[in-house]
Parts: sequence; structure tokens; C-alpha cells
Amino acid sequence: MPNGAELFVAAAARLGLDPLFTLVGDHLNEVLREAARAGIRIVDMRHESAVAHAADAWARIHRKPALALVTGGPGHTNSLTGIATAHLAGSPLIAVSGSRPNTLAHRQAFQDIDQVALARPVVKWAAEPPDGAQIPWYLERAYAIANSGRRGAVHLTIPVNLFAGDAGMGGVPAASAGQALPYPSGADVARAIALLRAAERPIVIAGSGIWWSGAEEALRQFIERTSLPLYTITMARGTVPDSHPLSMGYADPALNYAVHTAFREADLFLVVGKRIDYRLALGGARLFPTEARFIQVDIHPEELGLNRPLAVALCADARVALEALTDAAGAVPWPPRPWLERLRELRRAWEAQLAQAGAGSAAVHPAAFFRELHAALPPGVLFSWDGGDFAHWGRASLPALTPGGWLRLGPLGTIGSSLPNGLALQLAHPGRPVVVISGDGALGFYLAEMDSAVRHRLPIVVIVGNDAGWGLERELQSFATGGATVACELQSARYDVIMKGCGGEGETIERLEQVRPAVARALASGVPYCLNVKIRGARSPFTEWQIAGKNL
Repeated sequence: MPNGAELFVAAAARLGLDPLFTLVGDHLNEVLREAARAGIRIVDMRHESAVAHAADAWARIHRKPALALVTGGPGHTNSLTGIATAHLAGSPLIAVSGSRPNTLAHRQAFQDIDQVALARPVVKWAAEPPDGAQIPWYLERAYAIANSGRRGAVHLTIPVNLFAGDAGMGGVPAASAGQALPYPSGADVARAIALLRAAERPIVIAGSGIWWSGAEEALRQFIERTSLPLYTITMARGTVPDSHPLSMGYADPALNYAVHTAFREADLFLVVGKRIDYRLALGGARLFPTEARFIQVDIHPEELGLNRPLAVALCADARVALEALTDAAGAVPWPPRPWLERLRELRRAWEAQLAQAGAGSAAVHPAAFFRELHAALPPGVLFSWDGGDFAHWGRASLPALTPGGWLRLGPLGTIGSSLPNGLALQLAHPGRPVVVISGDGALGFYLAEMDSAVRHRLPIVVIVGNDAGWGLERELQSFATGGATVACELQSARYDVIMKGCGGEGETIERLEQVRPAVARALASGVPYCLNVKIRGARSPFTEWQIAGKNL
């Protein structure tokens, strides 16, 4: 007779939940042994939140649910940050935690907390199976909910006695039918096309819905049919490369100052698969003219018109909507508007401004470093980005050229997660270069995952901008106080030595002329490699945008 662990593993295998991201604990021993016997790849890490981050990244990369398995009690509470990160990013993470036996609930048992209640505010659905026989049903239910509509995280708490005990003949239920993709009405599509044809200065903003719906080709075909300028953001970065003649780069006003003028001059916006959220100034007058009209495409009806009145609302899957819009646009490509050249001029002016940042600096300025890094990297590099001023200089400077190759923190802004995200990115793309870009403050959160990189033979290149402090907060505090800072300073640690201590390699960069040869050595090493870049703190465009907003 099978036990609950066997049923869990059989259901996970049938659902394609492989690999299994985990950190061992007493509640998990039975299920981990069974997963190993079944041939599921086990990626064991050093912190439960890093486990959740890596599984979240795997889900984003593959556009389907991924499984994180942690022990109960503090293992569960540690994982909550990673779970919340995935949920706000719309990532279908299935987060499973073990727990004390359910027969000892409410009796002061060891690690007896209400894990389901703790998880419920940061997931789409949370539950605990009542017995081992029902574990497959609950796992399948978790998969379906995580992967439906706007995707998101789900949670299961499974007590240790359900894993270890006989579960009867619950078996594995049949796969549930897939959801039909929501399709926009023909009348709404026709209205949207009429508005786009009539506009003099239209702009397309594409977000993560492009990636999740597999709409890369549909987006390219749409802009080429209509000759509309495109700005991308979040996981749409690289779906149409920044090198495309109709791509105008980042839609993020904190990183691409060309949009400050471009958006204020536009008369119509088509927003596809992107919430009109904090990153787009909540649709407000700081970024958009009050008279500009909006068309929004989103699979989640609650998003439509949330922060900005809409001329047309299309509640639909991004790919389906773009295909319908392309068909309605007609077979003959639209002629380009003079507006396109205006946007290209704005983009060139911003890129020229970035090209001058840090020129003549004695110490390594982040902008100058990223110019050297851009020249040193081969085509097809995949990036895992952290937050903070150092990373923001890179995000402003480097082009996004590869679909799925621009992995970010998400709306929770969980600094530090670039390292576990980078491990998943390398695991998913063996043989391709993966570069993790982090500040020294952020890197400290999951520093022990350097060990995970070495153990699992994942040859990521970790580039840490080392200004011995929390650079972004240092700049914000310094601006507010005229120079004084509190709790912003760190040691100028040798992060490359830490990587070597874990079994990888690394070196310190102190001058710009060292960058290209160091990058070449890192990429050729075939092992996890840390480039510890000694930089001078410099207020990034992102931080300048934040300061400007506080002064409005």
C-alpha cells in the first residue's frame, strides 16, 4: 500500500514538477527519499527563501508551475518572502511545507504554528490535505489554481504523518482540462484598431503578459503590421529585442529618461499585459498627459481601468488579443508616422547622456563599468538582475536582446534574490552564459548560495558592485540630510574570496582596463565565478527619479 510520499511524488512527476527545489528537514525525509528513487532532480539549497526564489525563477523561465518543498516551522516562515515575491510577480509557484503531525495540532507540539493561515495573505490559495490519500488531488488543485488566469503562488502544508503513513489507494487523479484562453470581442478589437489608426502619436507598452502567453512573435508581427513604436518592461524585455527598429527600449521611466518626453507627447497608449502600476506612475500626470487615451489588454479583469480610465478595455490573453488586433489591422502594413523619428531622437539623446556618465572618474564609476562589460560579453547572455544603484546603472545601460533573458526581482523588490534566480536560470540553460548582477548589500542575503552554485555545478558569473554600503539608501539619505547617513555602511569585503572558499573562482576588479580580461576569464572558467568590482557610489537614474518624485 503506498504512503503519502509515494502519492505526492507520483503526482508531481505526472504534472511535470521536476526539478524539486528544497532544503532538507525532518518533515521531508520520506518524500525526499521517494523523489530520489523516482529519478526527480533534487536541487537542495541553503535557505528556504532562496528555495522559493529559485523555484519561482524556474516557473518564470518555463512559463509553467514549479515546486518548492521546505520543512515546517522556521523552514516555512523563512520561505514566505520567496512565496510573496512569486505571487506579486504573477509566477505559478507551488510552495509545499512539511509540518508536525496533524494528530498533534493545538497541543503545544514542536513547531506547531498555523502555516496555512500564515501563507494565505500572500498566495492565491492555501490548504492542508486532511489525509494522505487526498495528497494527489490537493497537488493537482494547487497546480490548476497557480496556472489559471493571472498566475500566482499557491501553498500546501502537508503534515509529516501524511507523508510517512499508509495512504490507501487514493491513486493519482486524471489531469484536468486546460482553460480556454479569454478572447476579446470583435467590436472592442475594431474600436481599438480605429483609435490606433487615428492617433498621431501612439505608443505600445508591453509587459510580462507577453512572456506568460508566449506572445513574442505575435507582438513582433503586430508592431511590424502597424508600424507602432514599442517600449517593453518587466518580463517583456527582450521578447522583441531592443535592436529592432520599432523597439524604443525600456518603458521604465526610472531607467529610460527618453520616455519622460515621449510619453508626455503621446496621444494614445496601448498597454498589453502590463499593470498600470507604480512602475508606470499609476497612470498619473507625472508620466502621462491627462488628455491621452488608453487601450489596455489584460487577462485579469480587475486590472482593467484600475488606475487609469480606458478608451477600450480588452479582457484577454495577450497573444490572442495581439493576433486579433493584427488581423483587424489589415493585410497591408501601415505607413510609418513621422512620430517614430521623434522617438528615435529622444532615445539617441538619452543613450548619449548615459555614454558620458562617469567619464573621467578616477574610481570605477558604475556607468563606465557597464560600458566595458557590454563590450566584453558575448551574444546571448542571460541576466539575473538585483536591485540597488549598481544594478540600476546596468539595467539603464545594457540592451535586452534575448526573450526570457532579463530576470528581475518583481513588484516586491526582494533584493538579494538575483543569486538564487541566477542558479535557476543557469540550471534551465546549461551551456549558456548567465550573469548575476548585484550590489554588495543585496548579495549578502543569500551569500551561502555560492555553495549551492558549486555543488550543483552551475557556472554562473556573479558580478558584485562593491561600494562598501547600501548605495541606494546612502544616496537617498545623503540627499535628504545634506550628507549624513545612518546604517548604510558595510565592509569592503572580498566576495571573490568567499566564492573561492566555496570551491568556485573569482577576482577583484579595481580599474576599468581589468574588466574585459576578467570577464573573459570568468566565462571561460566553467565554474561559478565572482567578479568583485570595487566601484565608487554614484546616484543612478533610478534614484534620481525617486528623489524627483519626492519633490513633486
